[in-house]
Amino acid sequence: MTKLAVNLSMIFTEVPLIERFALAHCHGFQHVEIQFPYELSIEEIQAQLEQYDLHICLINAPAGDLMQGGNGLAGVPGKELEFHQALEQALEYADALNVPNINILAGKQPEDADLLPCLNTLANNLKLACHMLSEYDIQPVFEMINGTDMPRFLVQNIAQAQEMLEAVQYPALKMQFDCYHMAMMGEDVLPALQENIDWIGHIQFADCPGRHEPDTAQIDYSSIFSWLKQSHYTGFIAAEYKPQSHSNQSFAWKEKYFSNNHSY
Repeated sequence: MTKLAVNLSMIFTEVPLIERFALAHCHGFQHVEIQFPYELSIEEIQAQLEQYDLHICLINAPAGDLMQGGNGLAGVPGKELEFHQALEQALEYADALNVPNINILAGKQPEDADLLPCLNTLANNLKLACHMLSEYDIQPVFEMINGTDMPRFLVQNIAQAQEMLEAVQYPALKMQFDCYHMAMMGEDVLPALQENIDWIGHIQFADCPGRHEPDTAQIDYSSIFSWLKQSHYTGFIAAEYKPQSHSNQSFAWKEKYFSNNHSY
């Protein structure tokens, strides 16, 4: 069965994060992901998970100032200690909340830095993450983010992700494949998934352009979801989109493509 999840950082934003767990439950989800859960305590999240019989499938490691327009941590020379501390915080949450995946955002190439030292820093930090997370049986993933939405991001496409996997040389490390970001980069999404599925540890989806729910733009999600259901992929696929109107009105895709799926 397909393991379907909903992203609580981008969906149900009509209410505070603490109230979104209930909405996920109401819409039939058993799994959620949260980009940065750290505004809530572990105890607050645990109470919501228990009350609504939910499981978190993925969180991001803290990314410094990345989401505020800065360069982030993982690929920025000189911020290795901050990255280590961010990993420790992510591990604390993931271990306590039984989260199987931690996503590491590469960050941006600083305008005054050369590319190669940034990529070397990223590779070394990913190696550190692999060693730290392996002790907890947590899978590290890293995400490709398109250069239009986030200029100077260090890993923007599949070829760059493949090169980073080769540099790190750690079997547990996988790509986080966001269909929207790959479409923005001009990738043909379904063939890209098919050709790289063995190196993909987590999948997210939104339509493109617009980054709204499936069937609002150009990505052929009928073919993508059909293939994923029949493939040997065992990871999660997570809805991470900006609802076109109200979150509660954005789930036509769920009924259309997953109405017979009981592993939400």
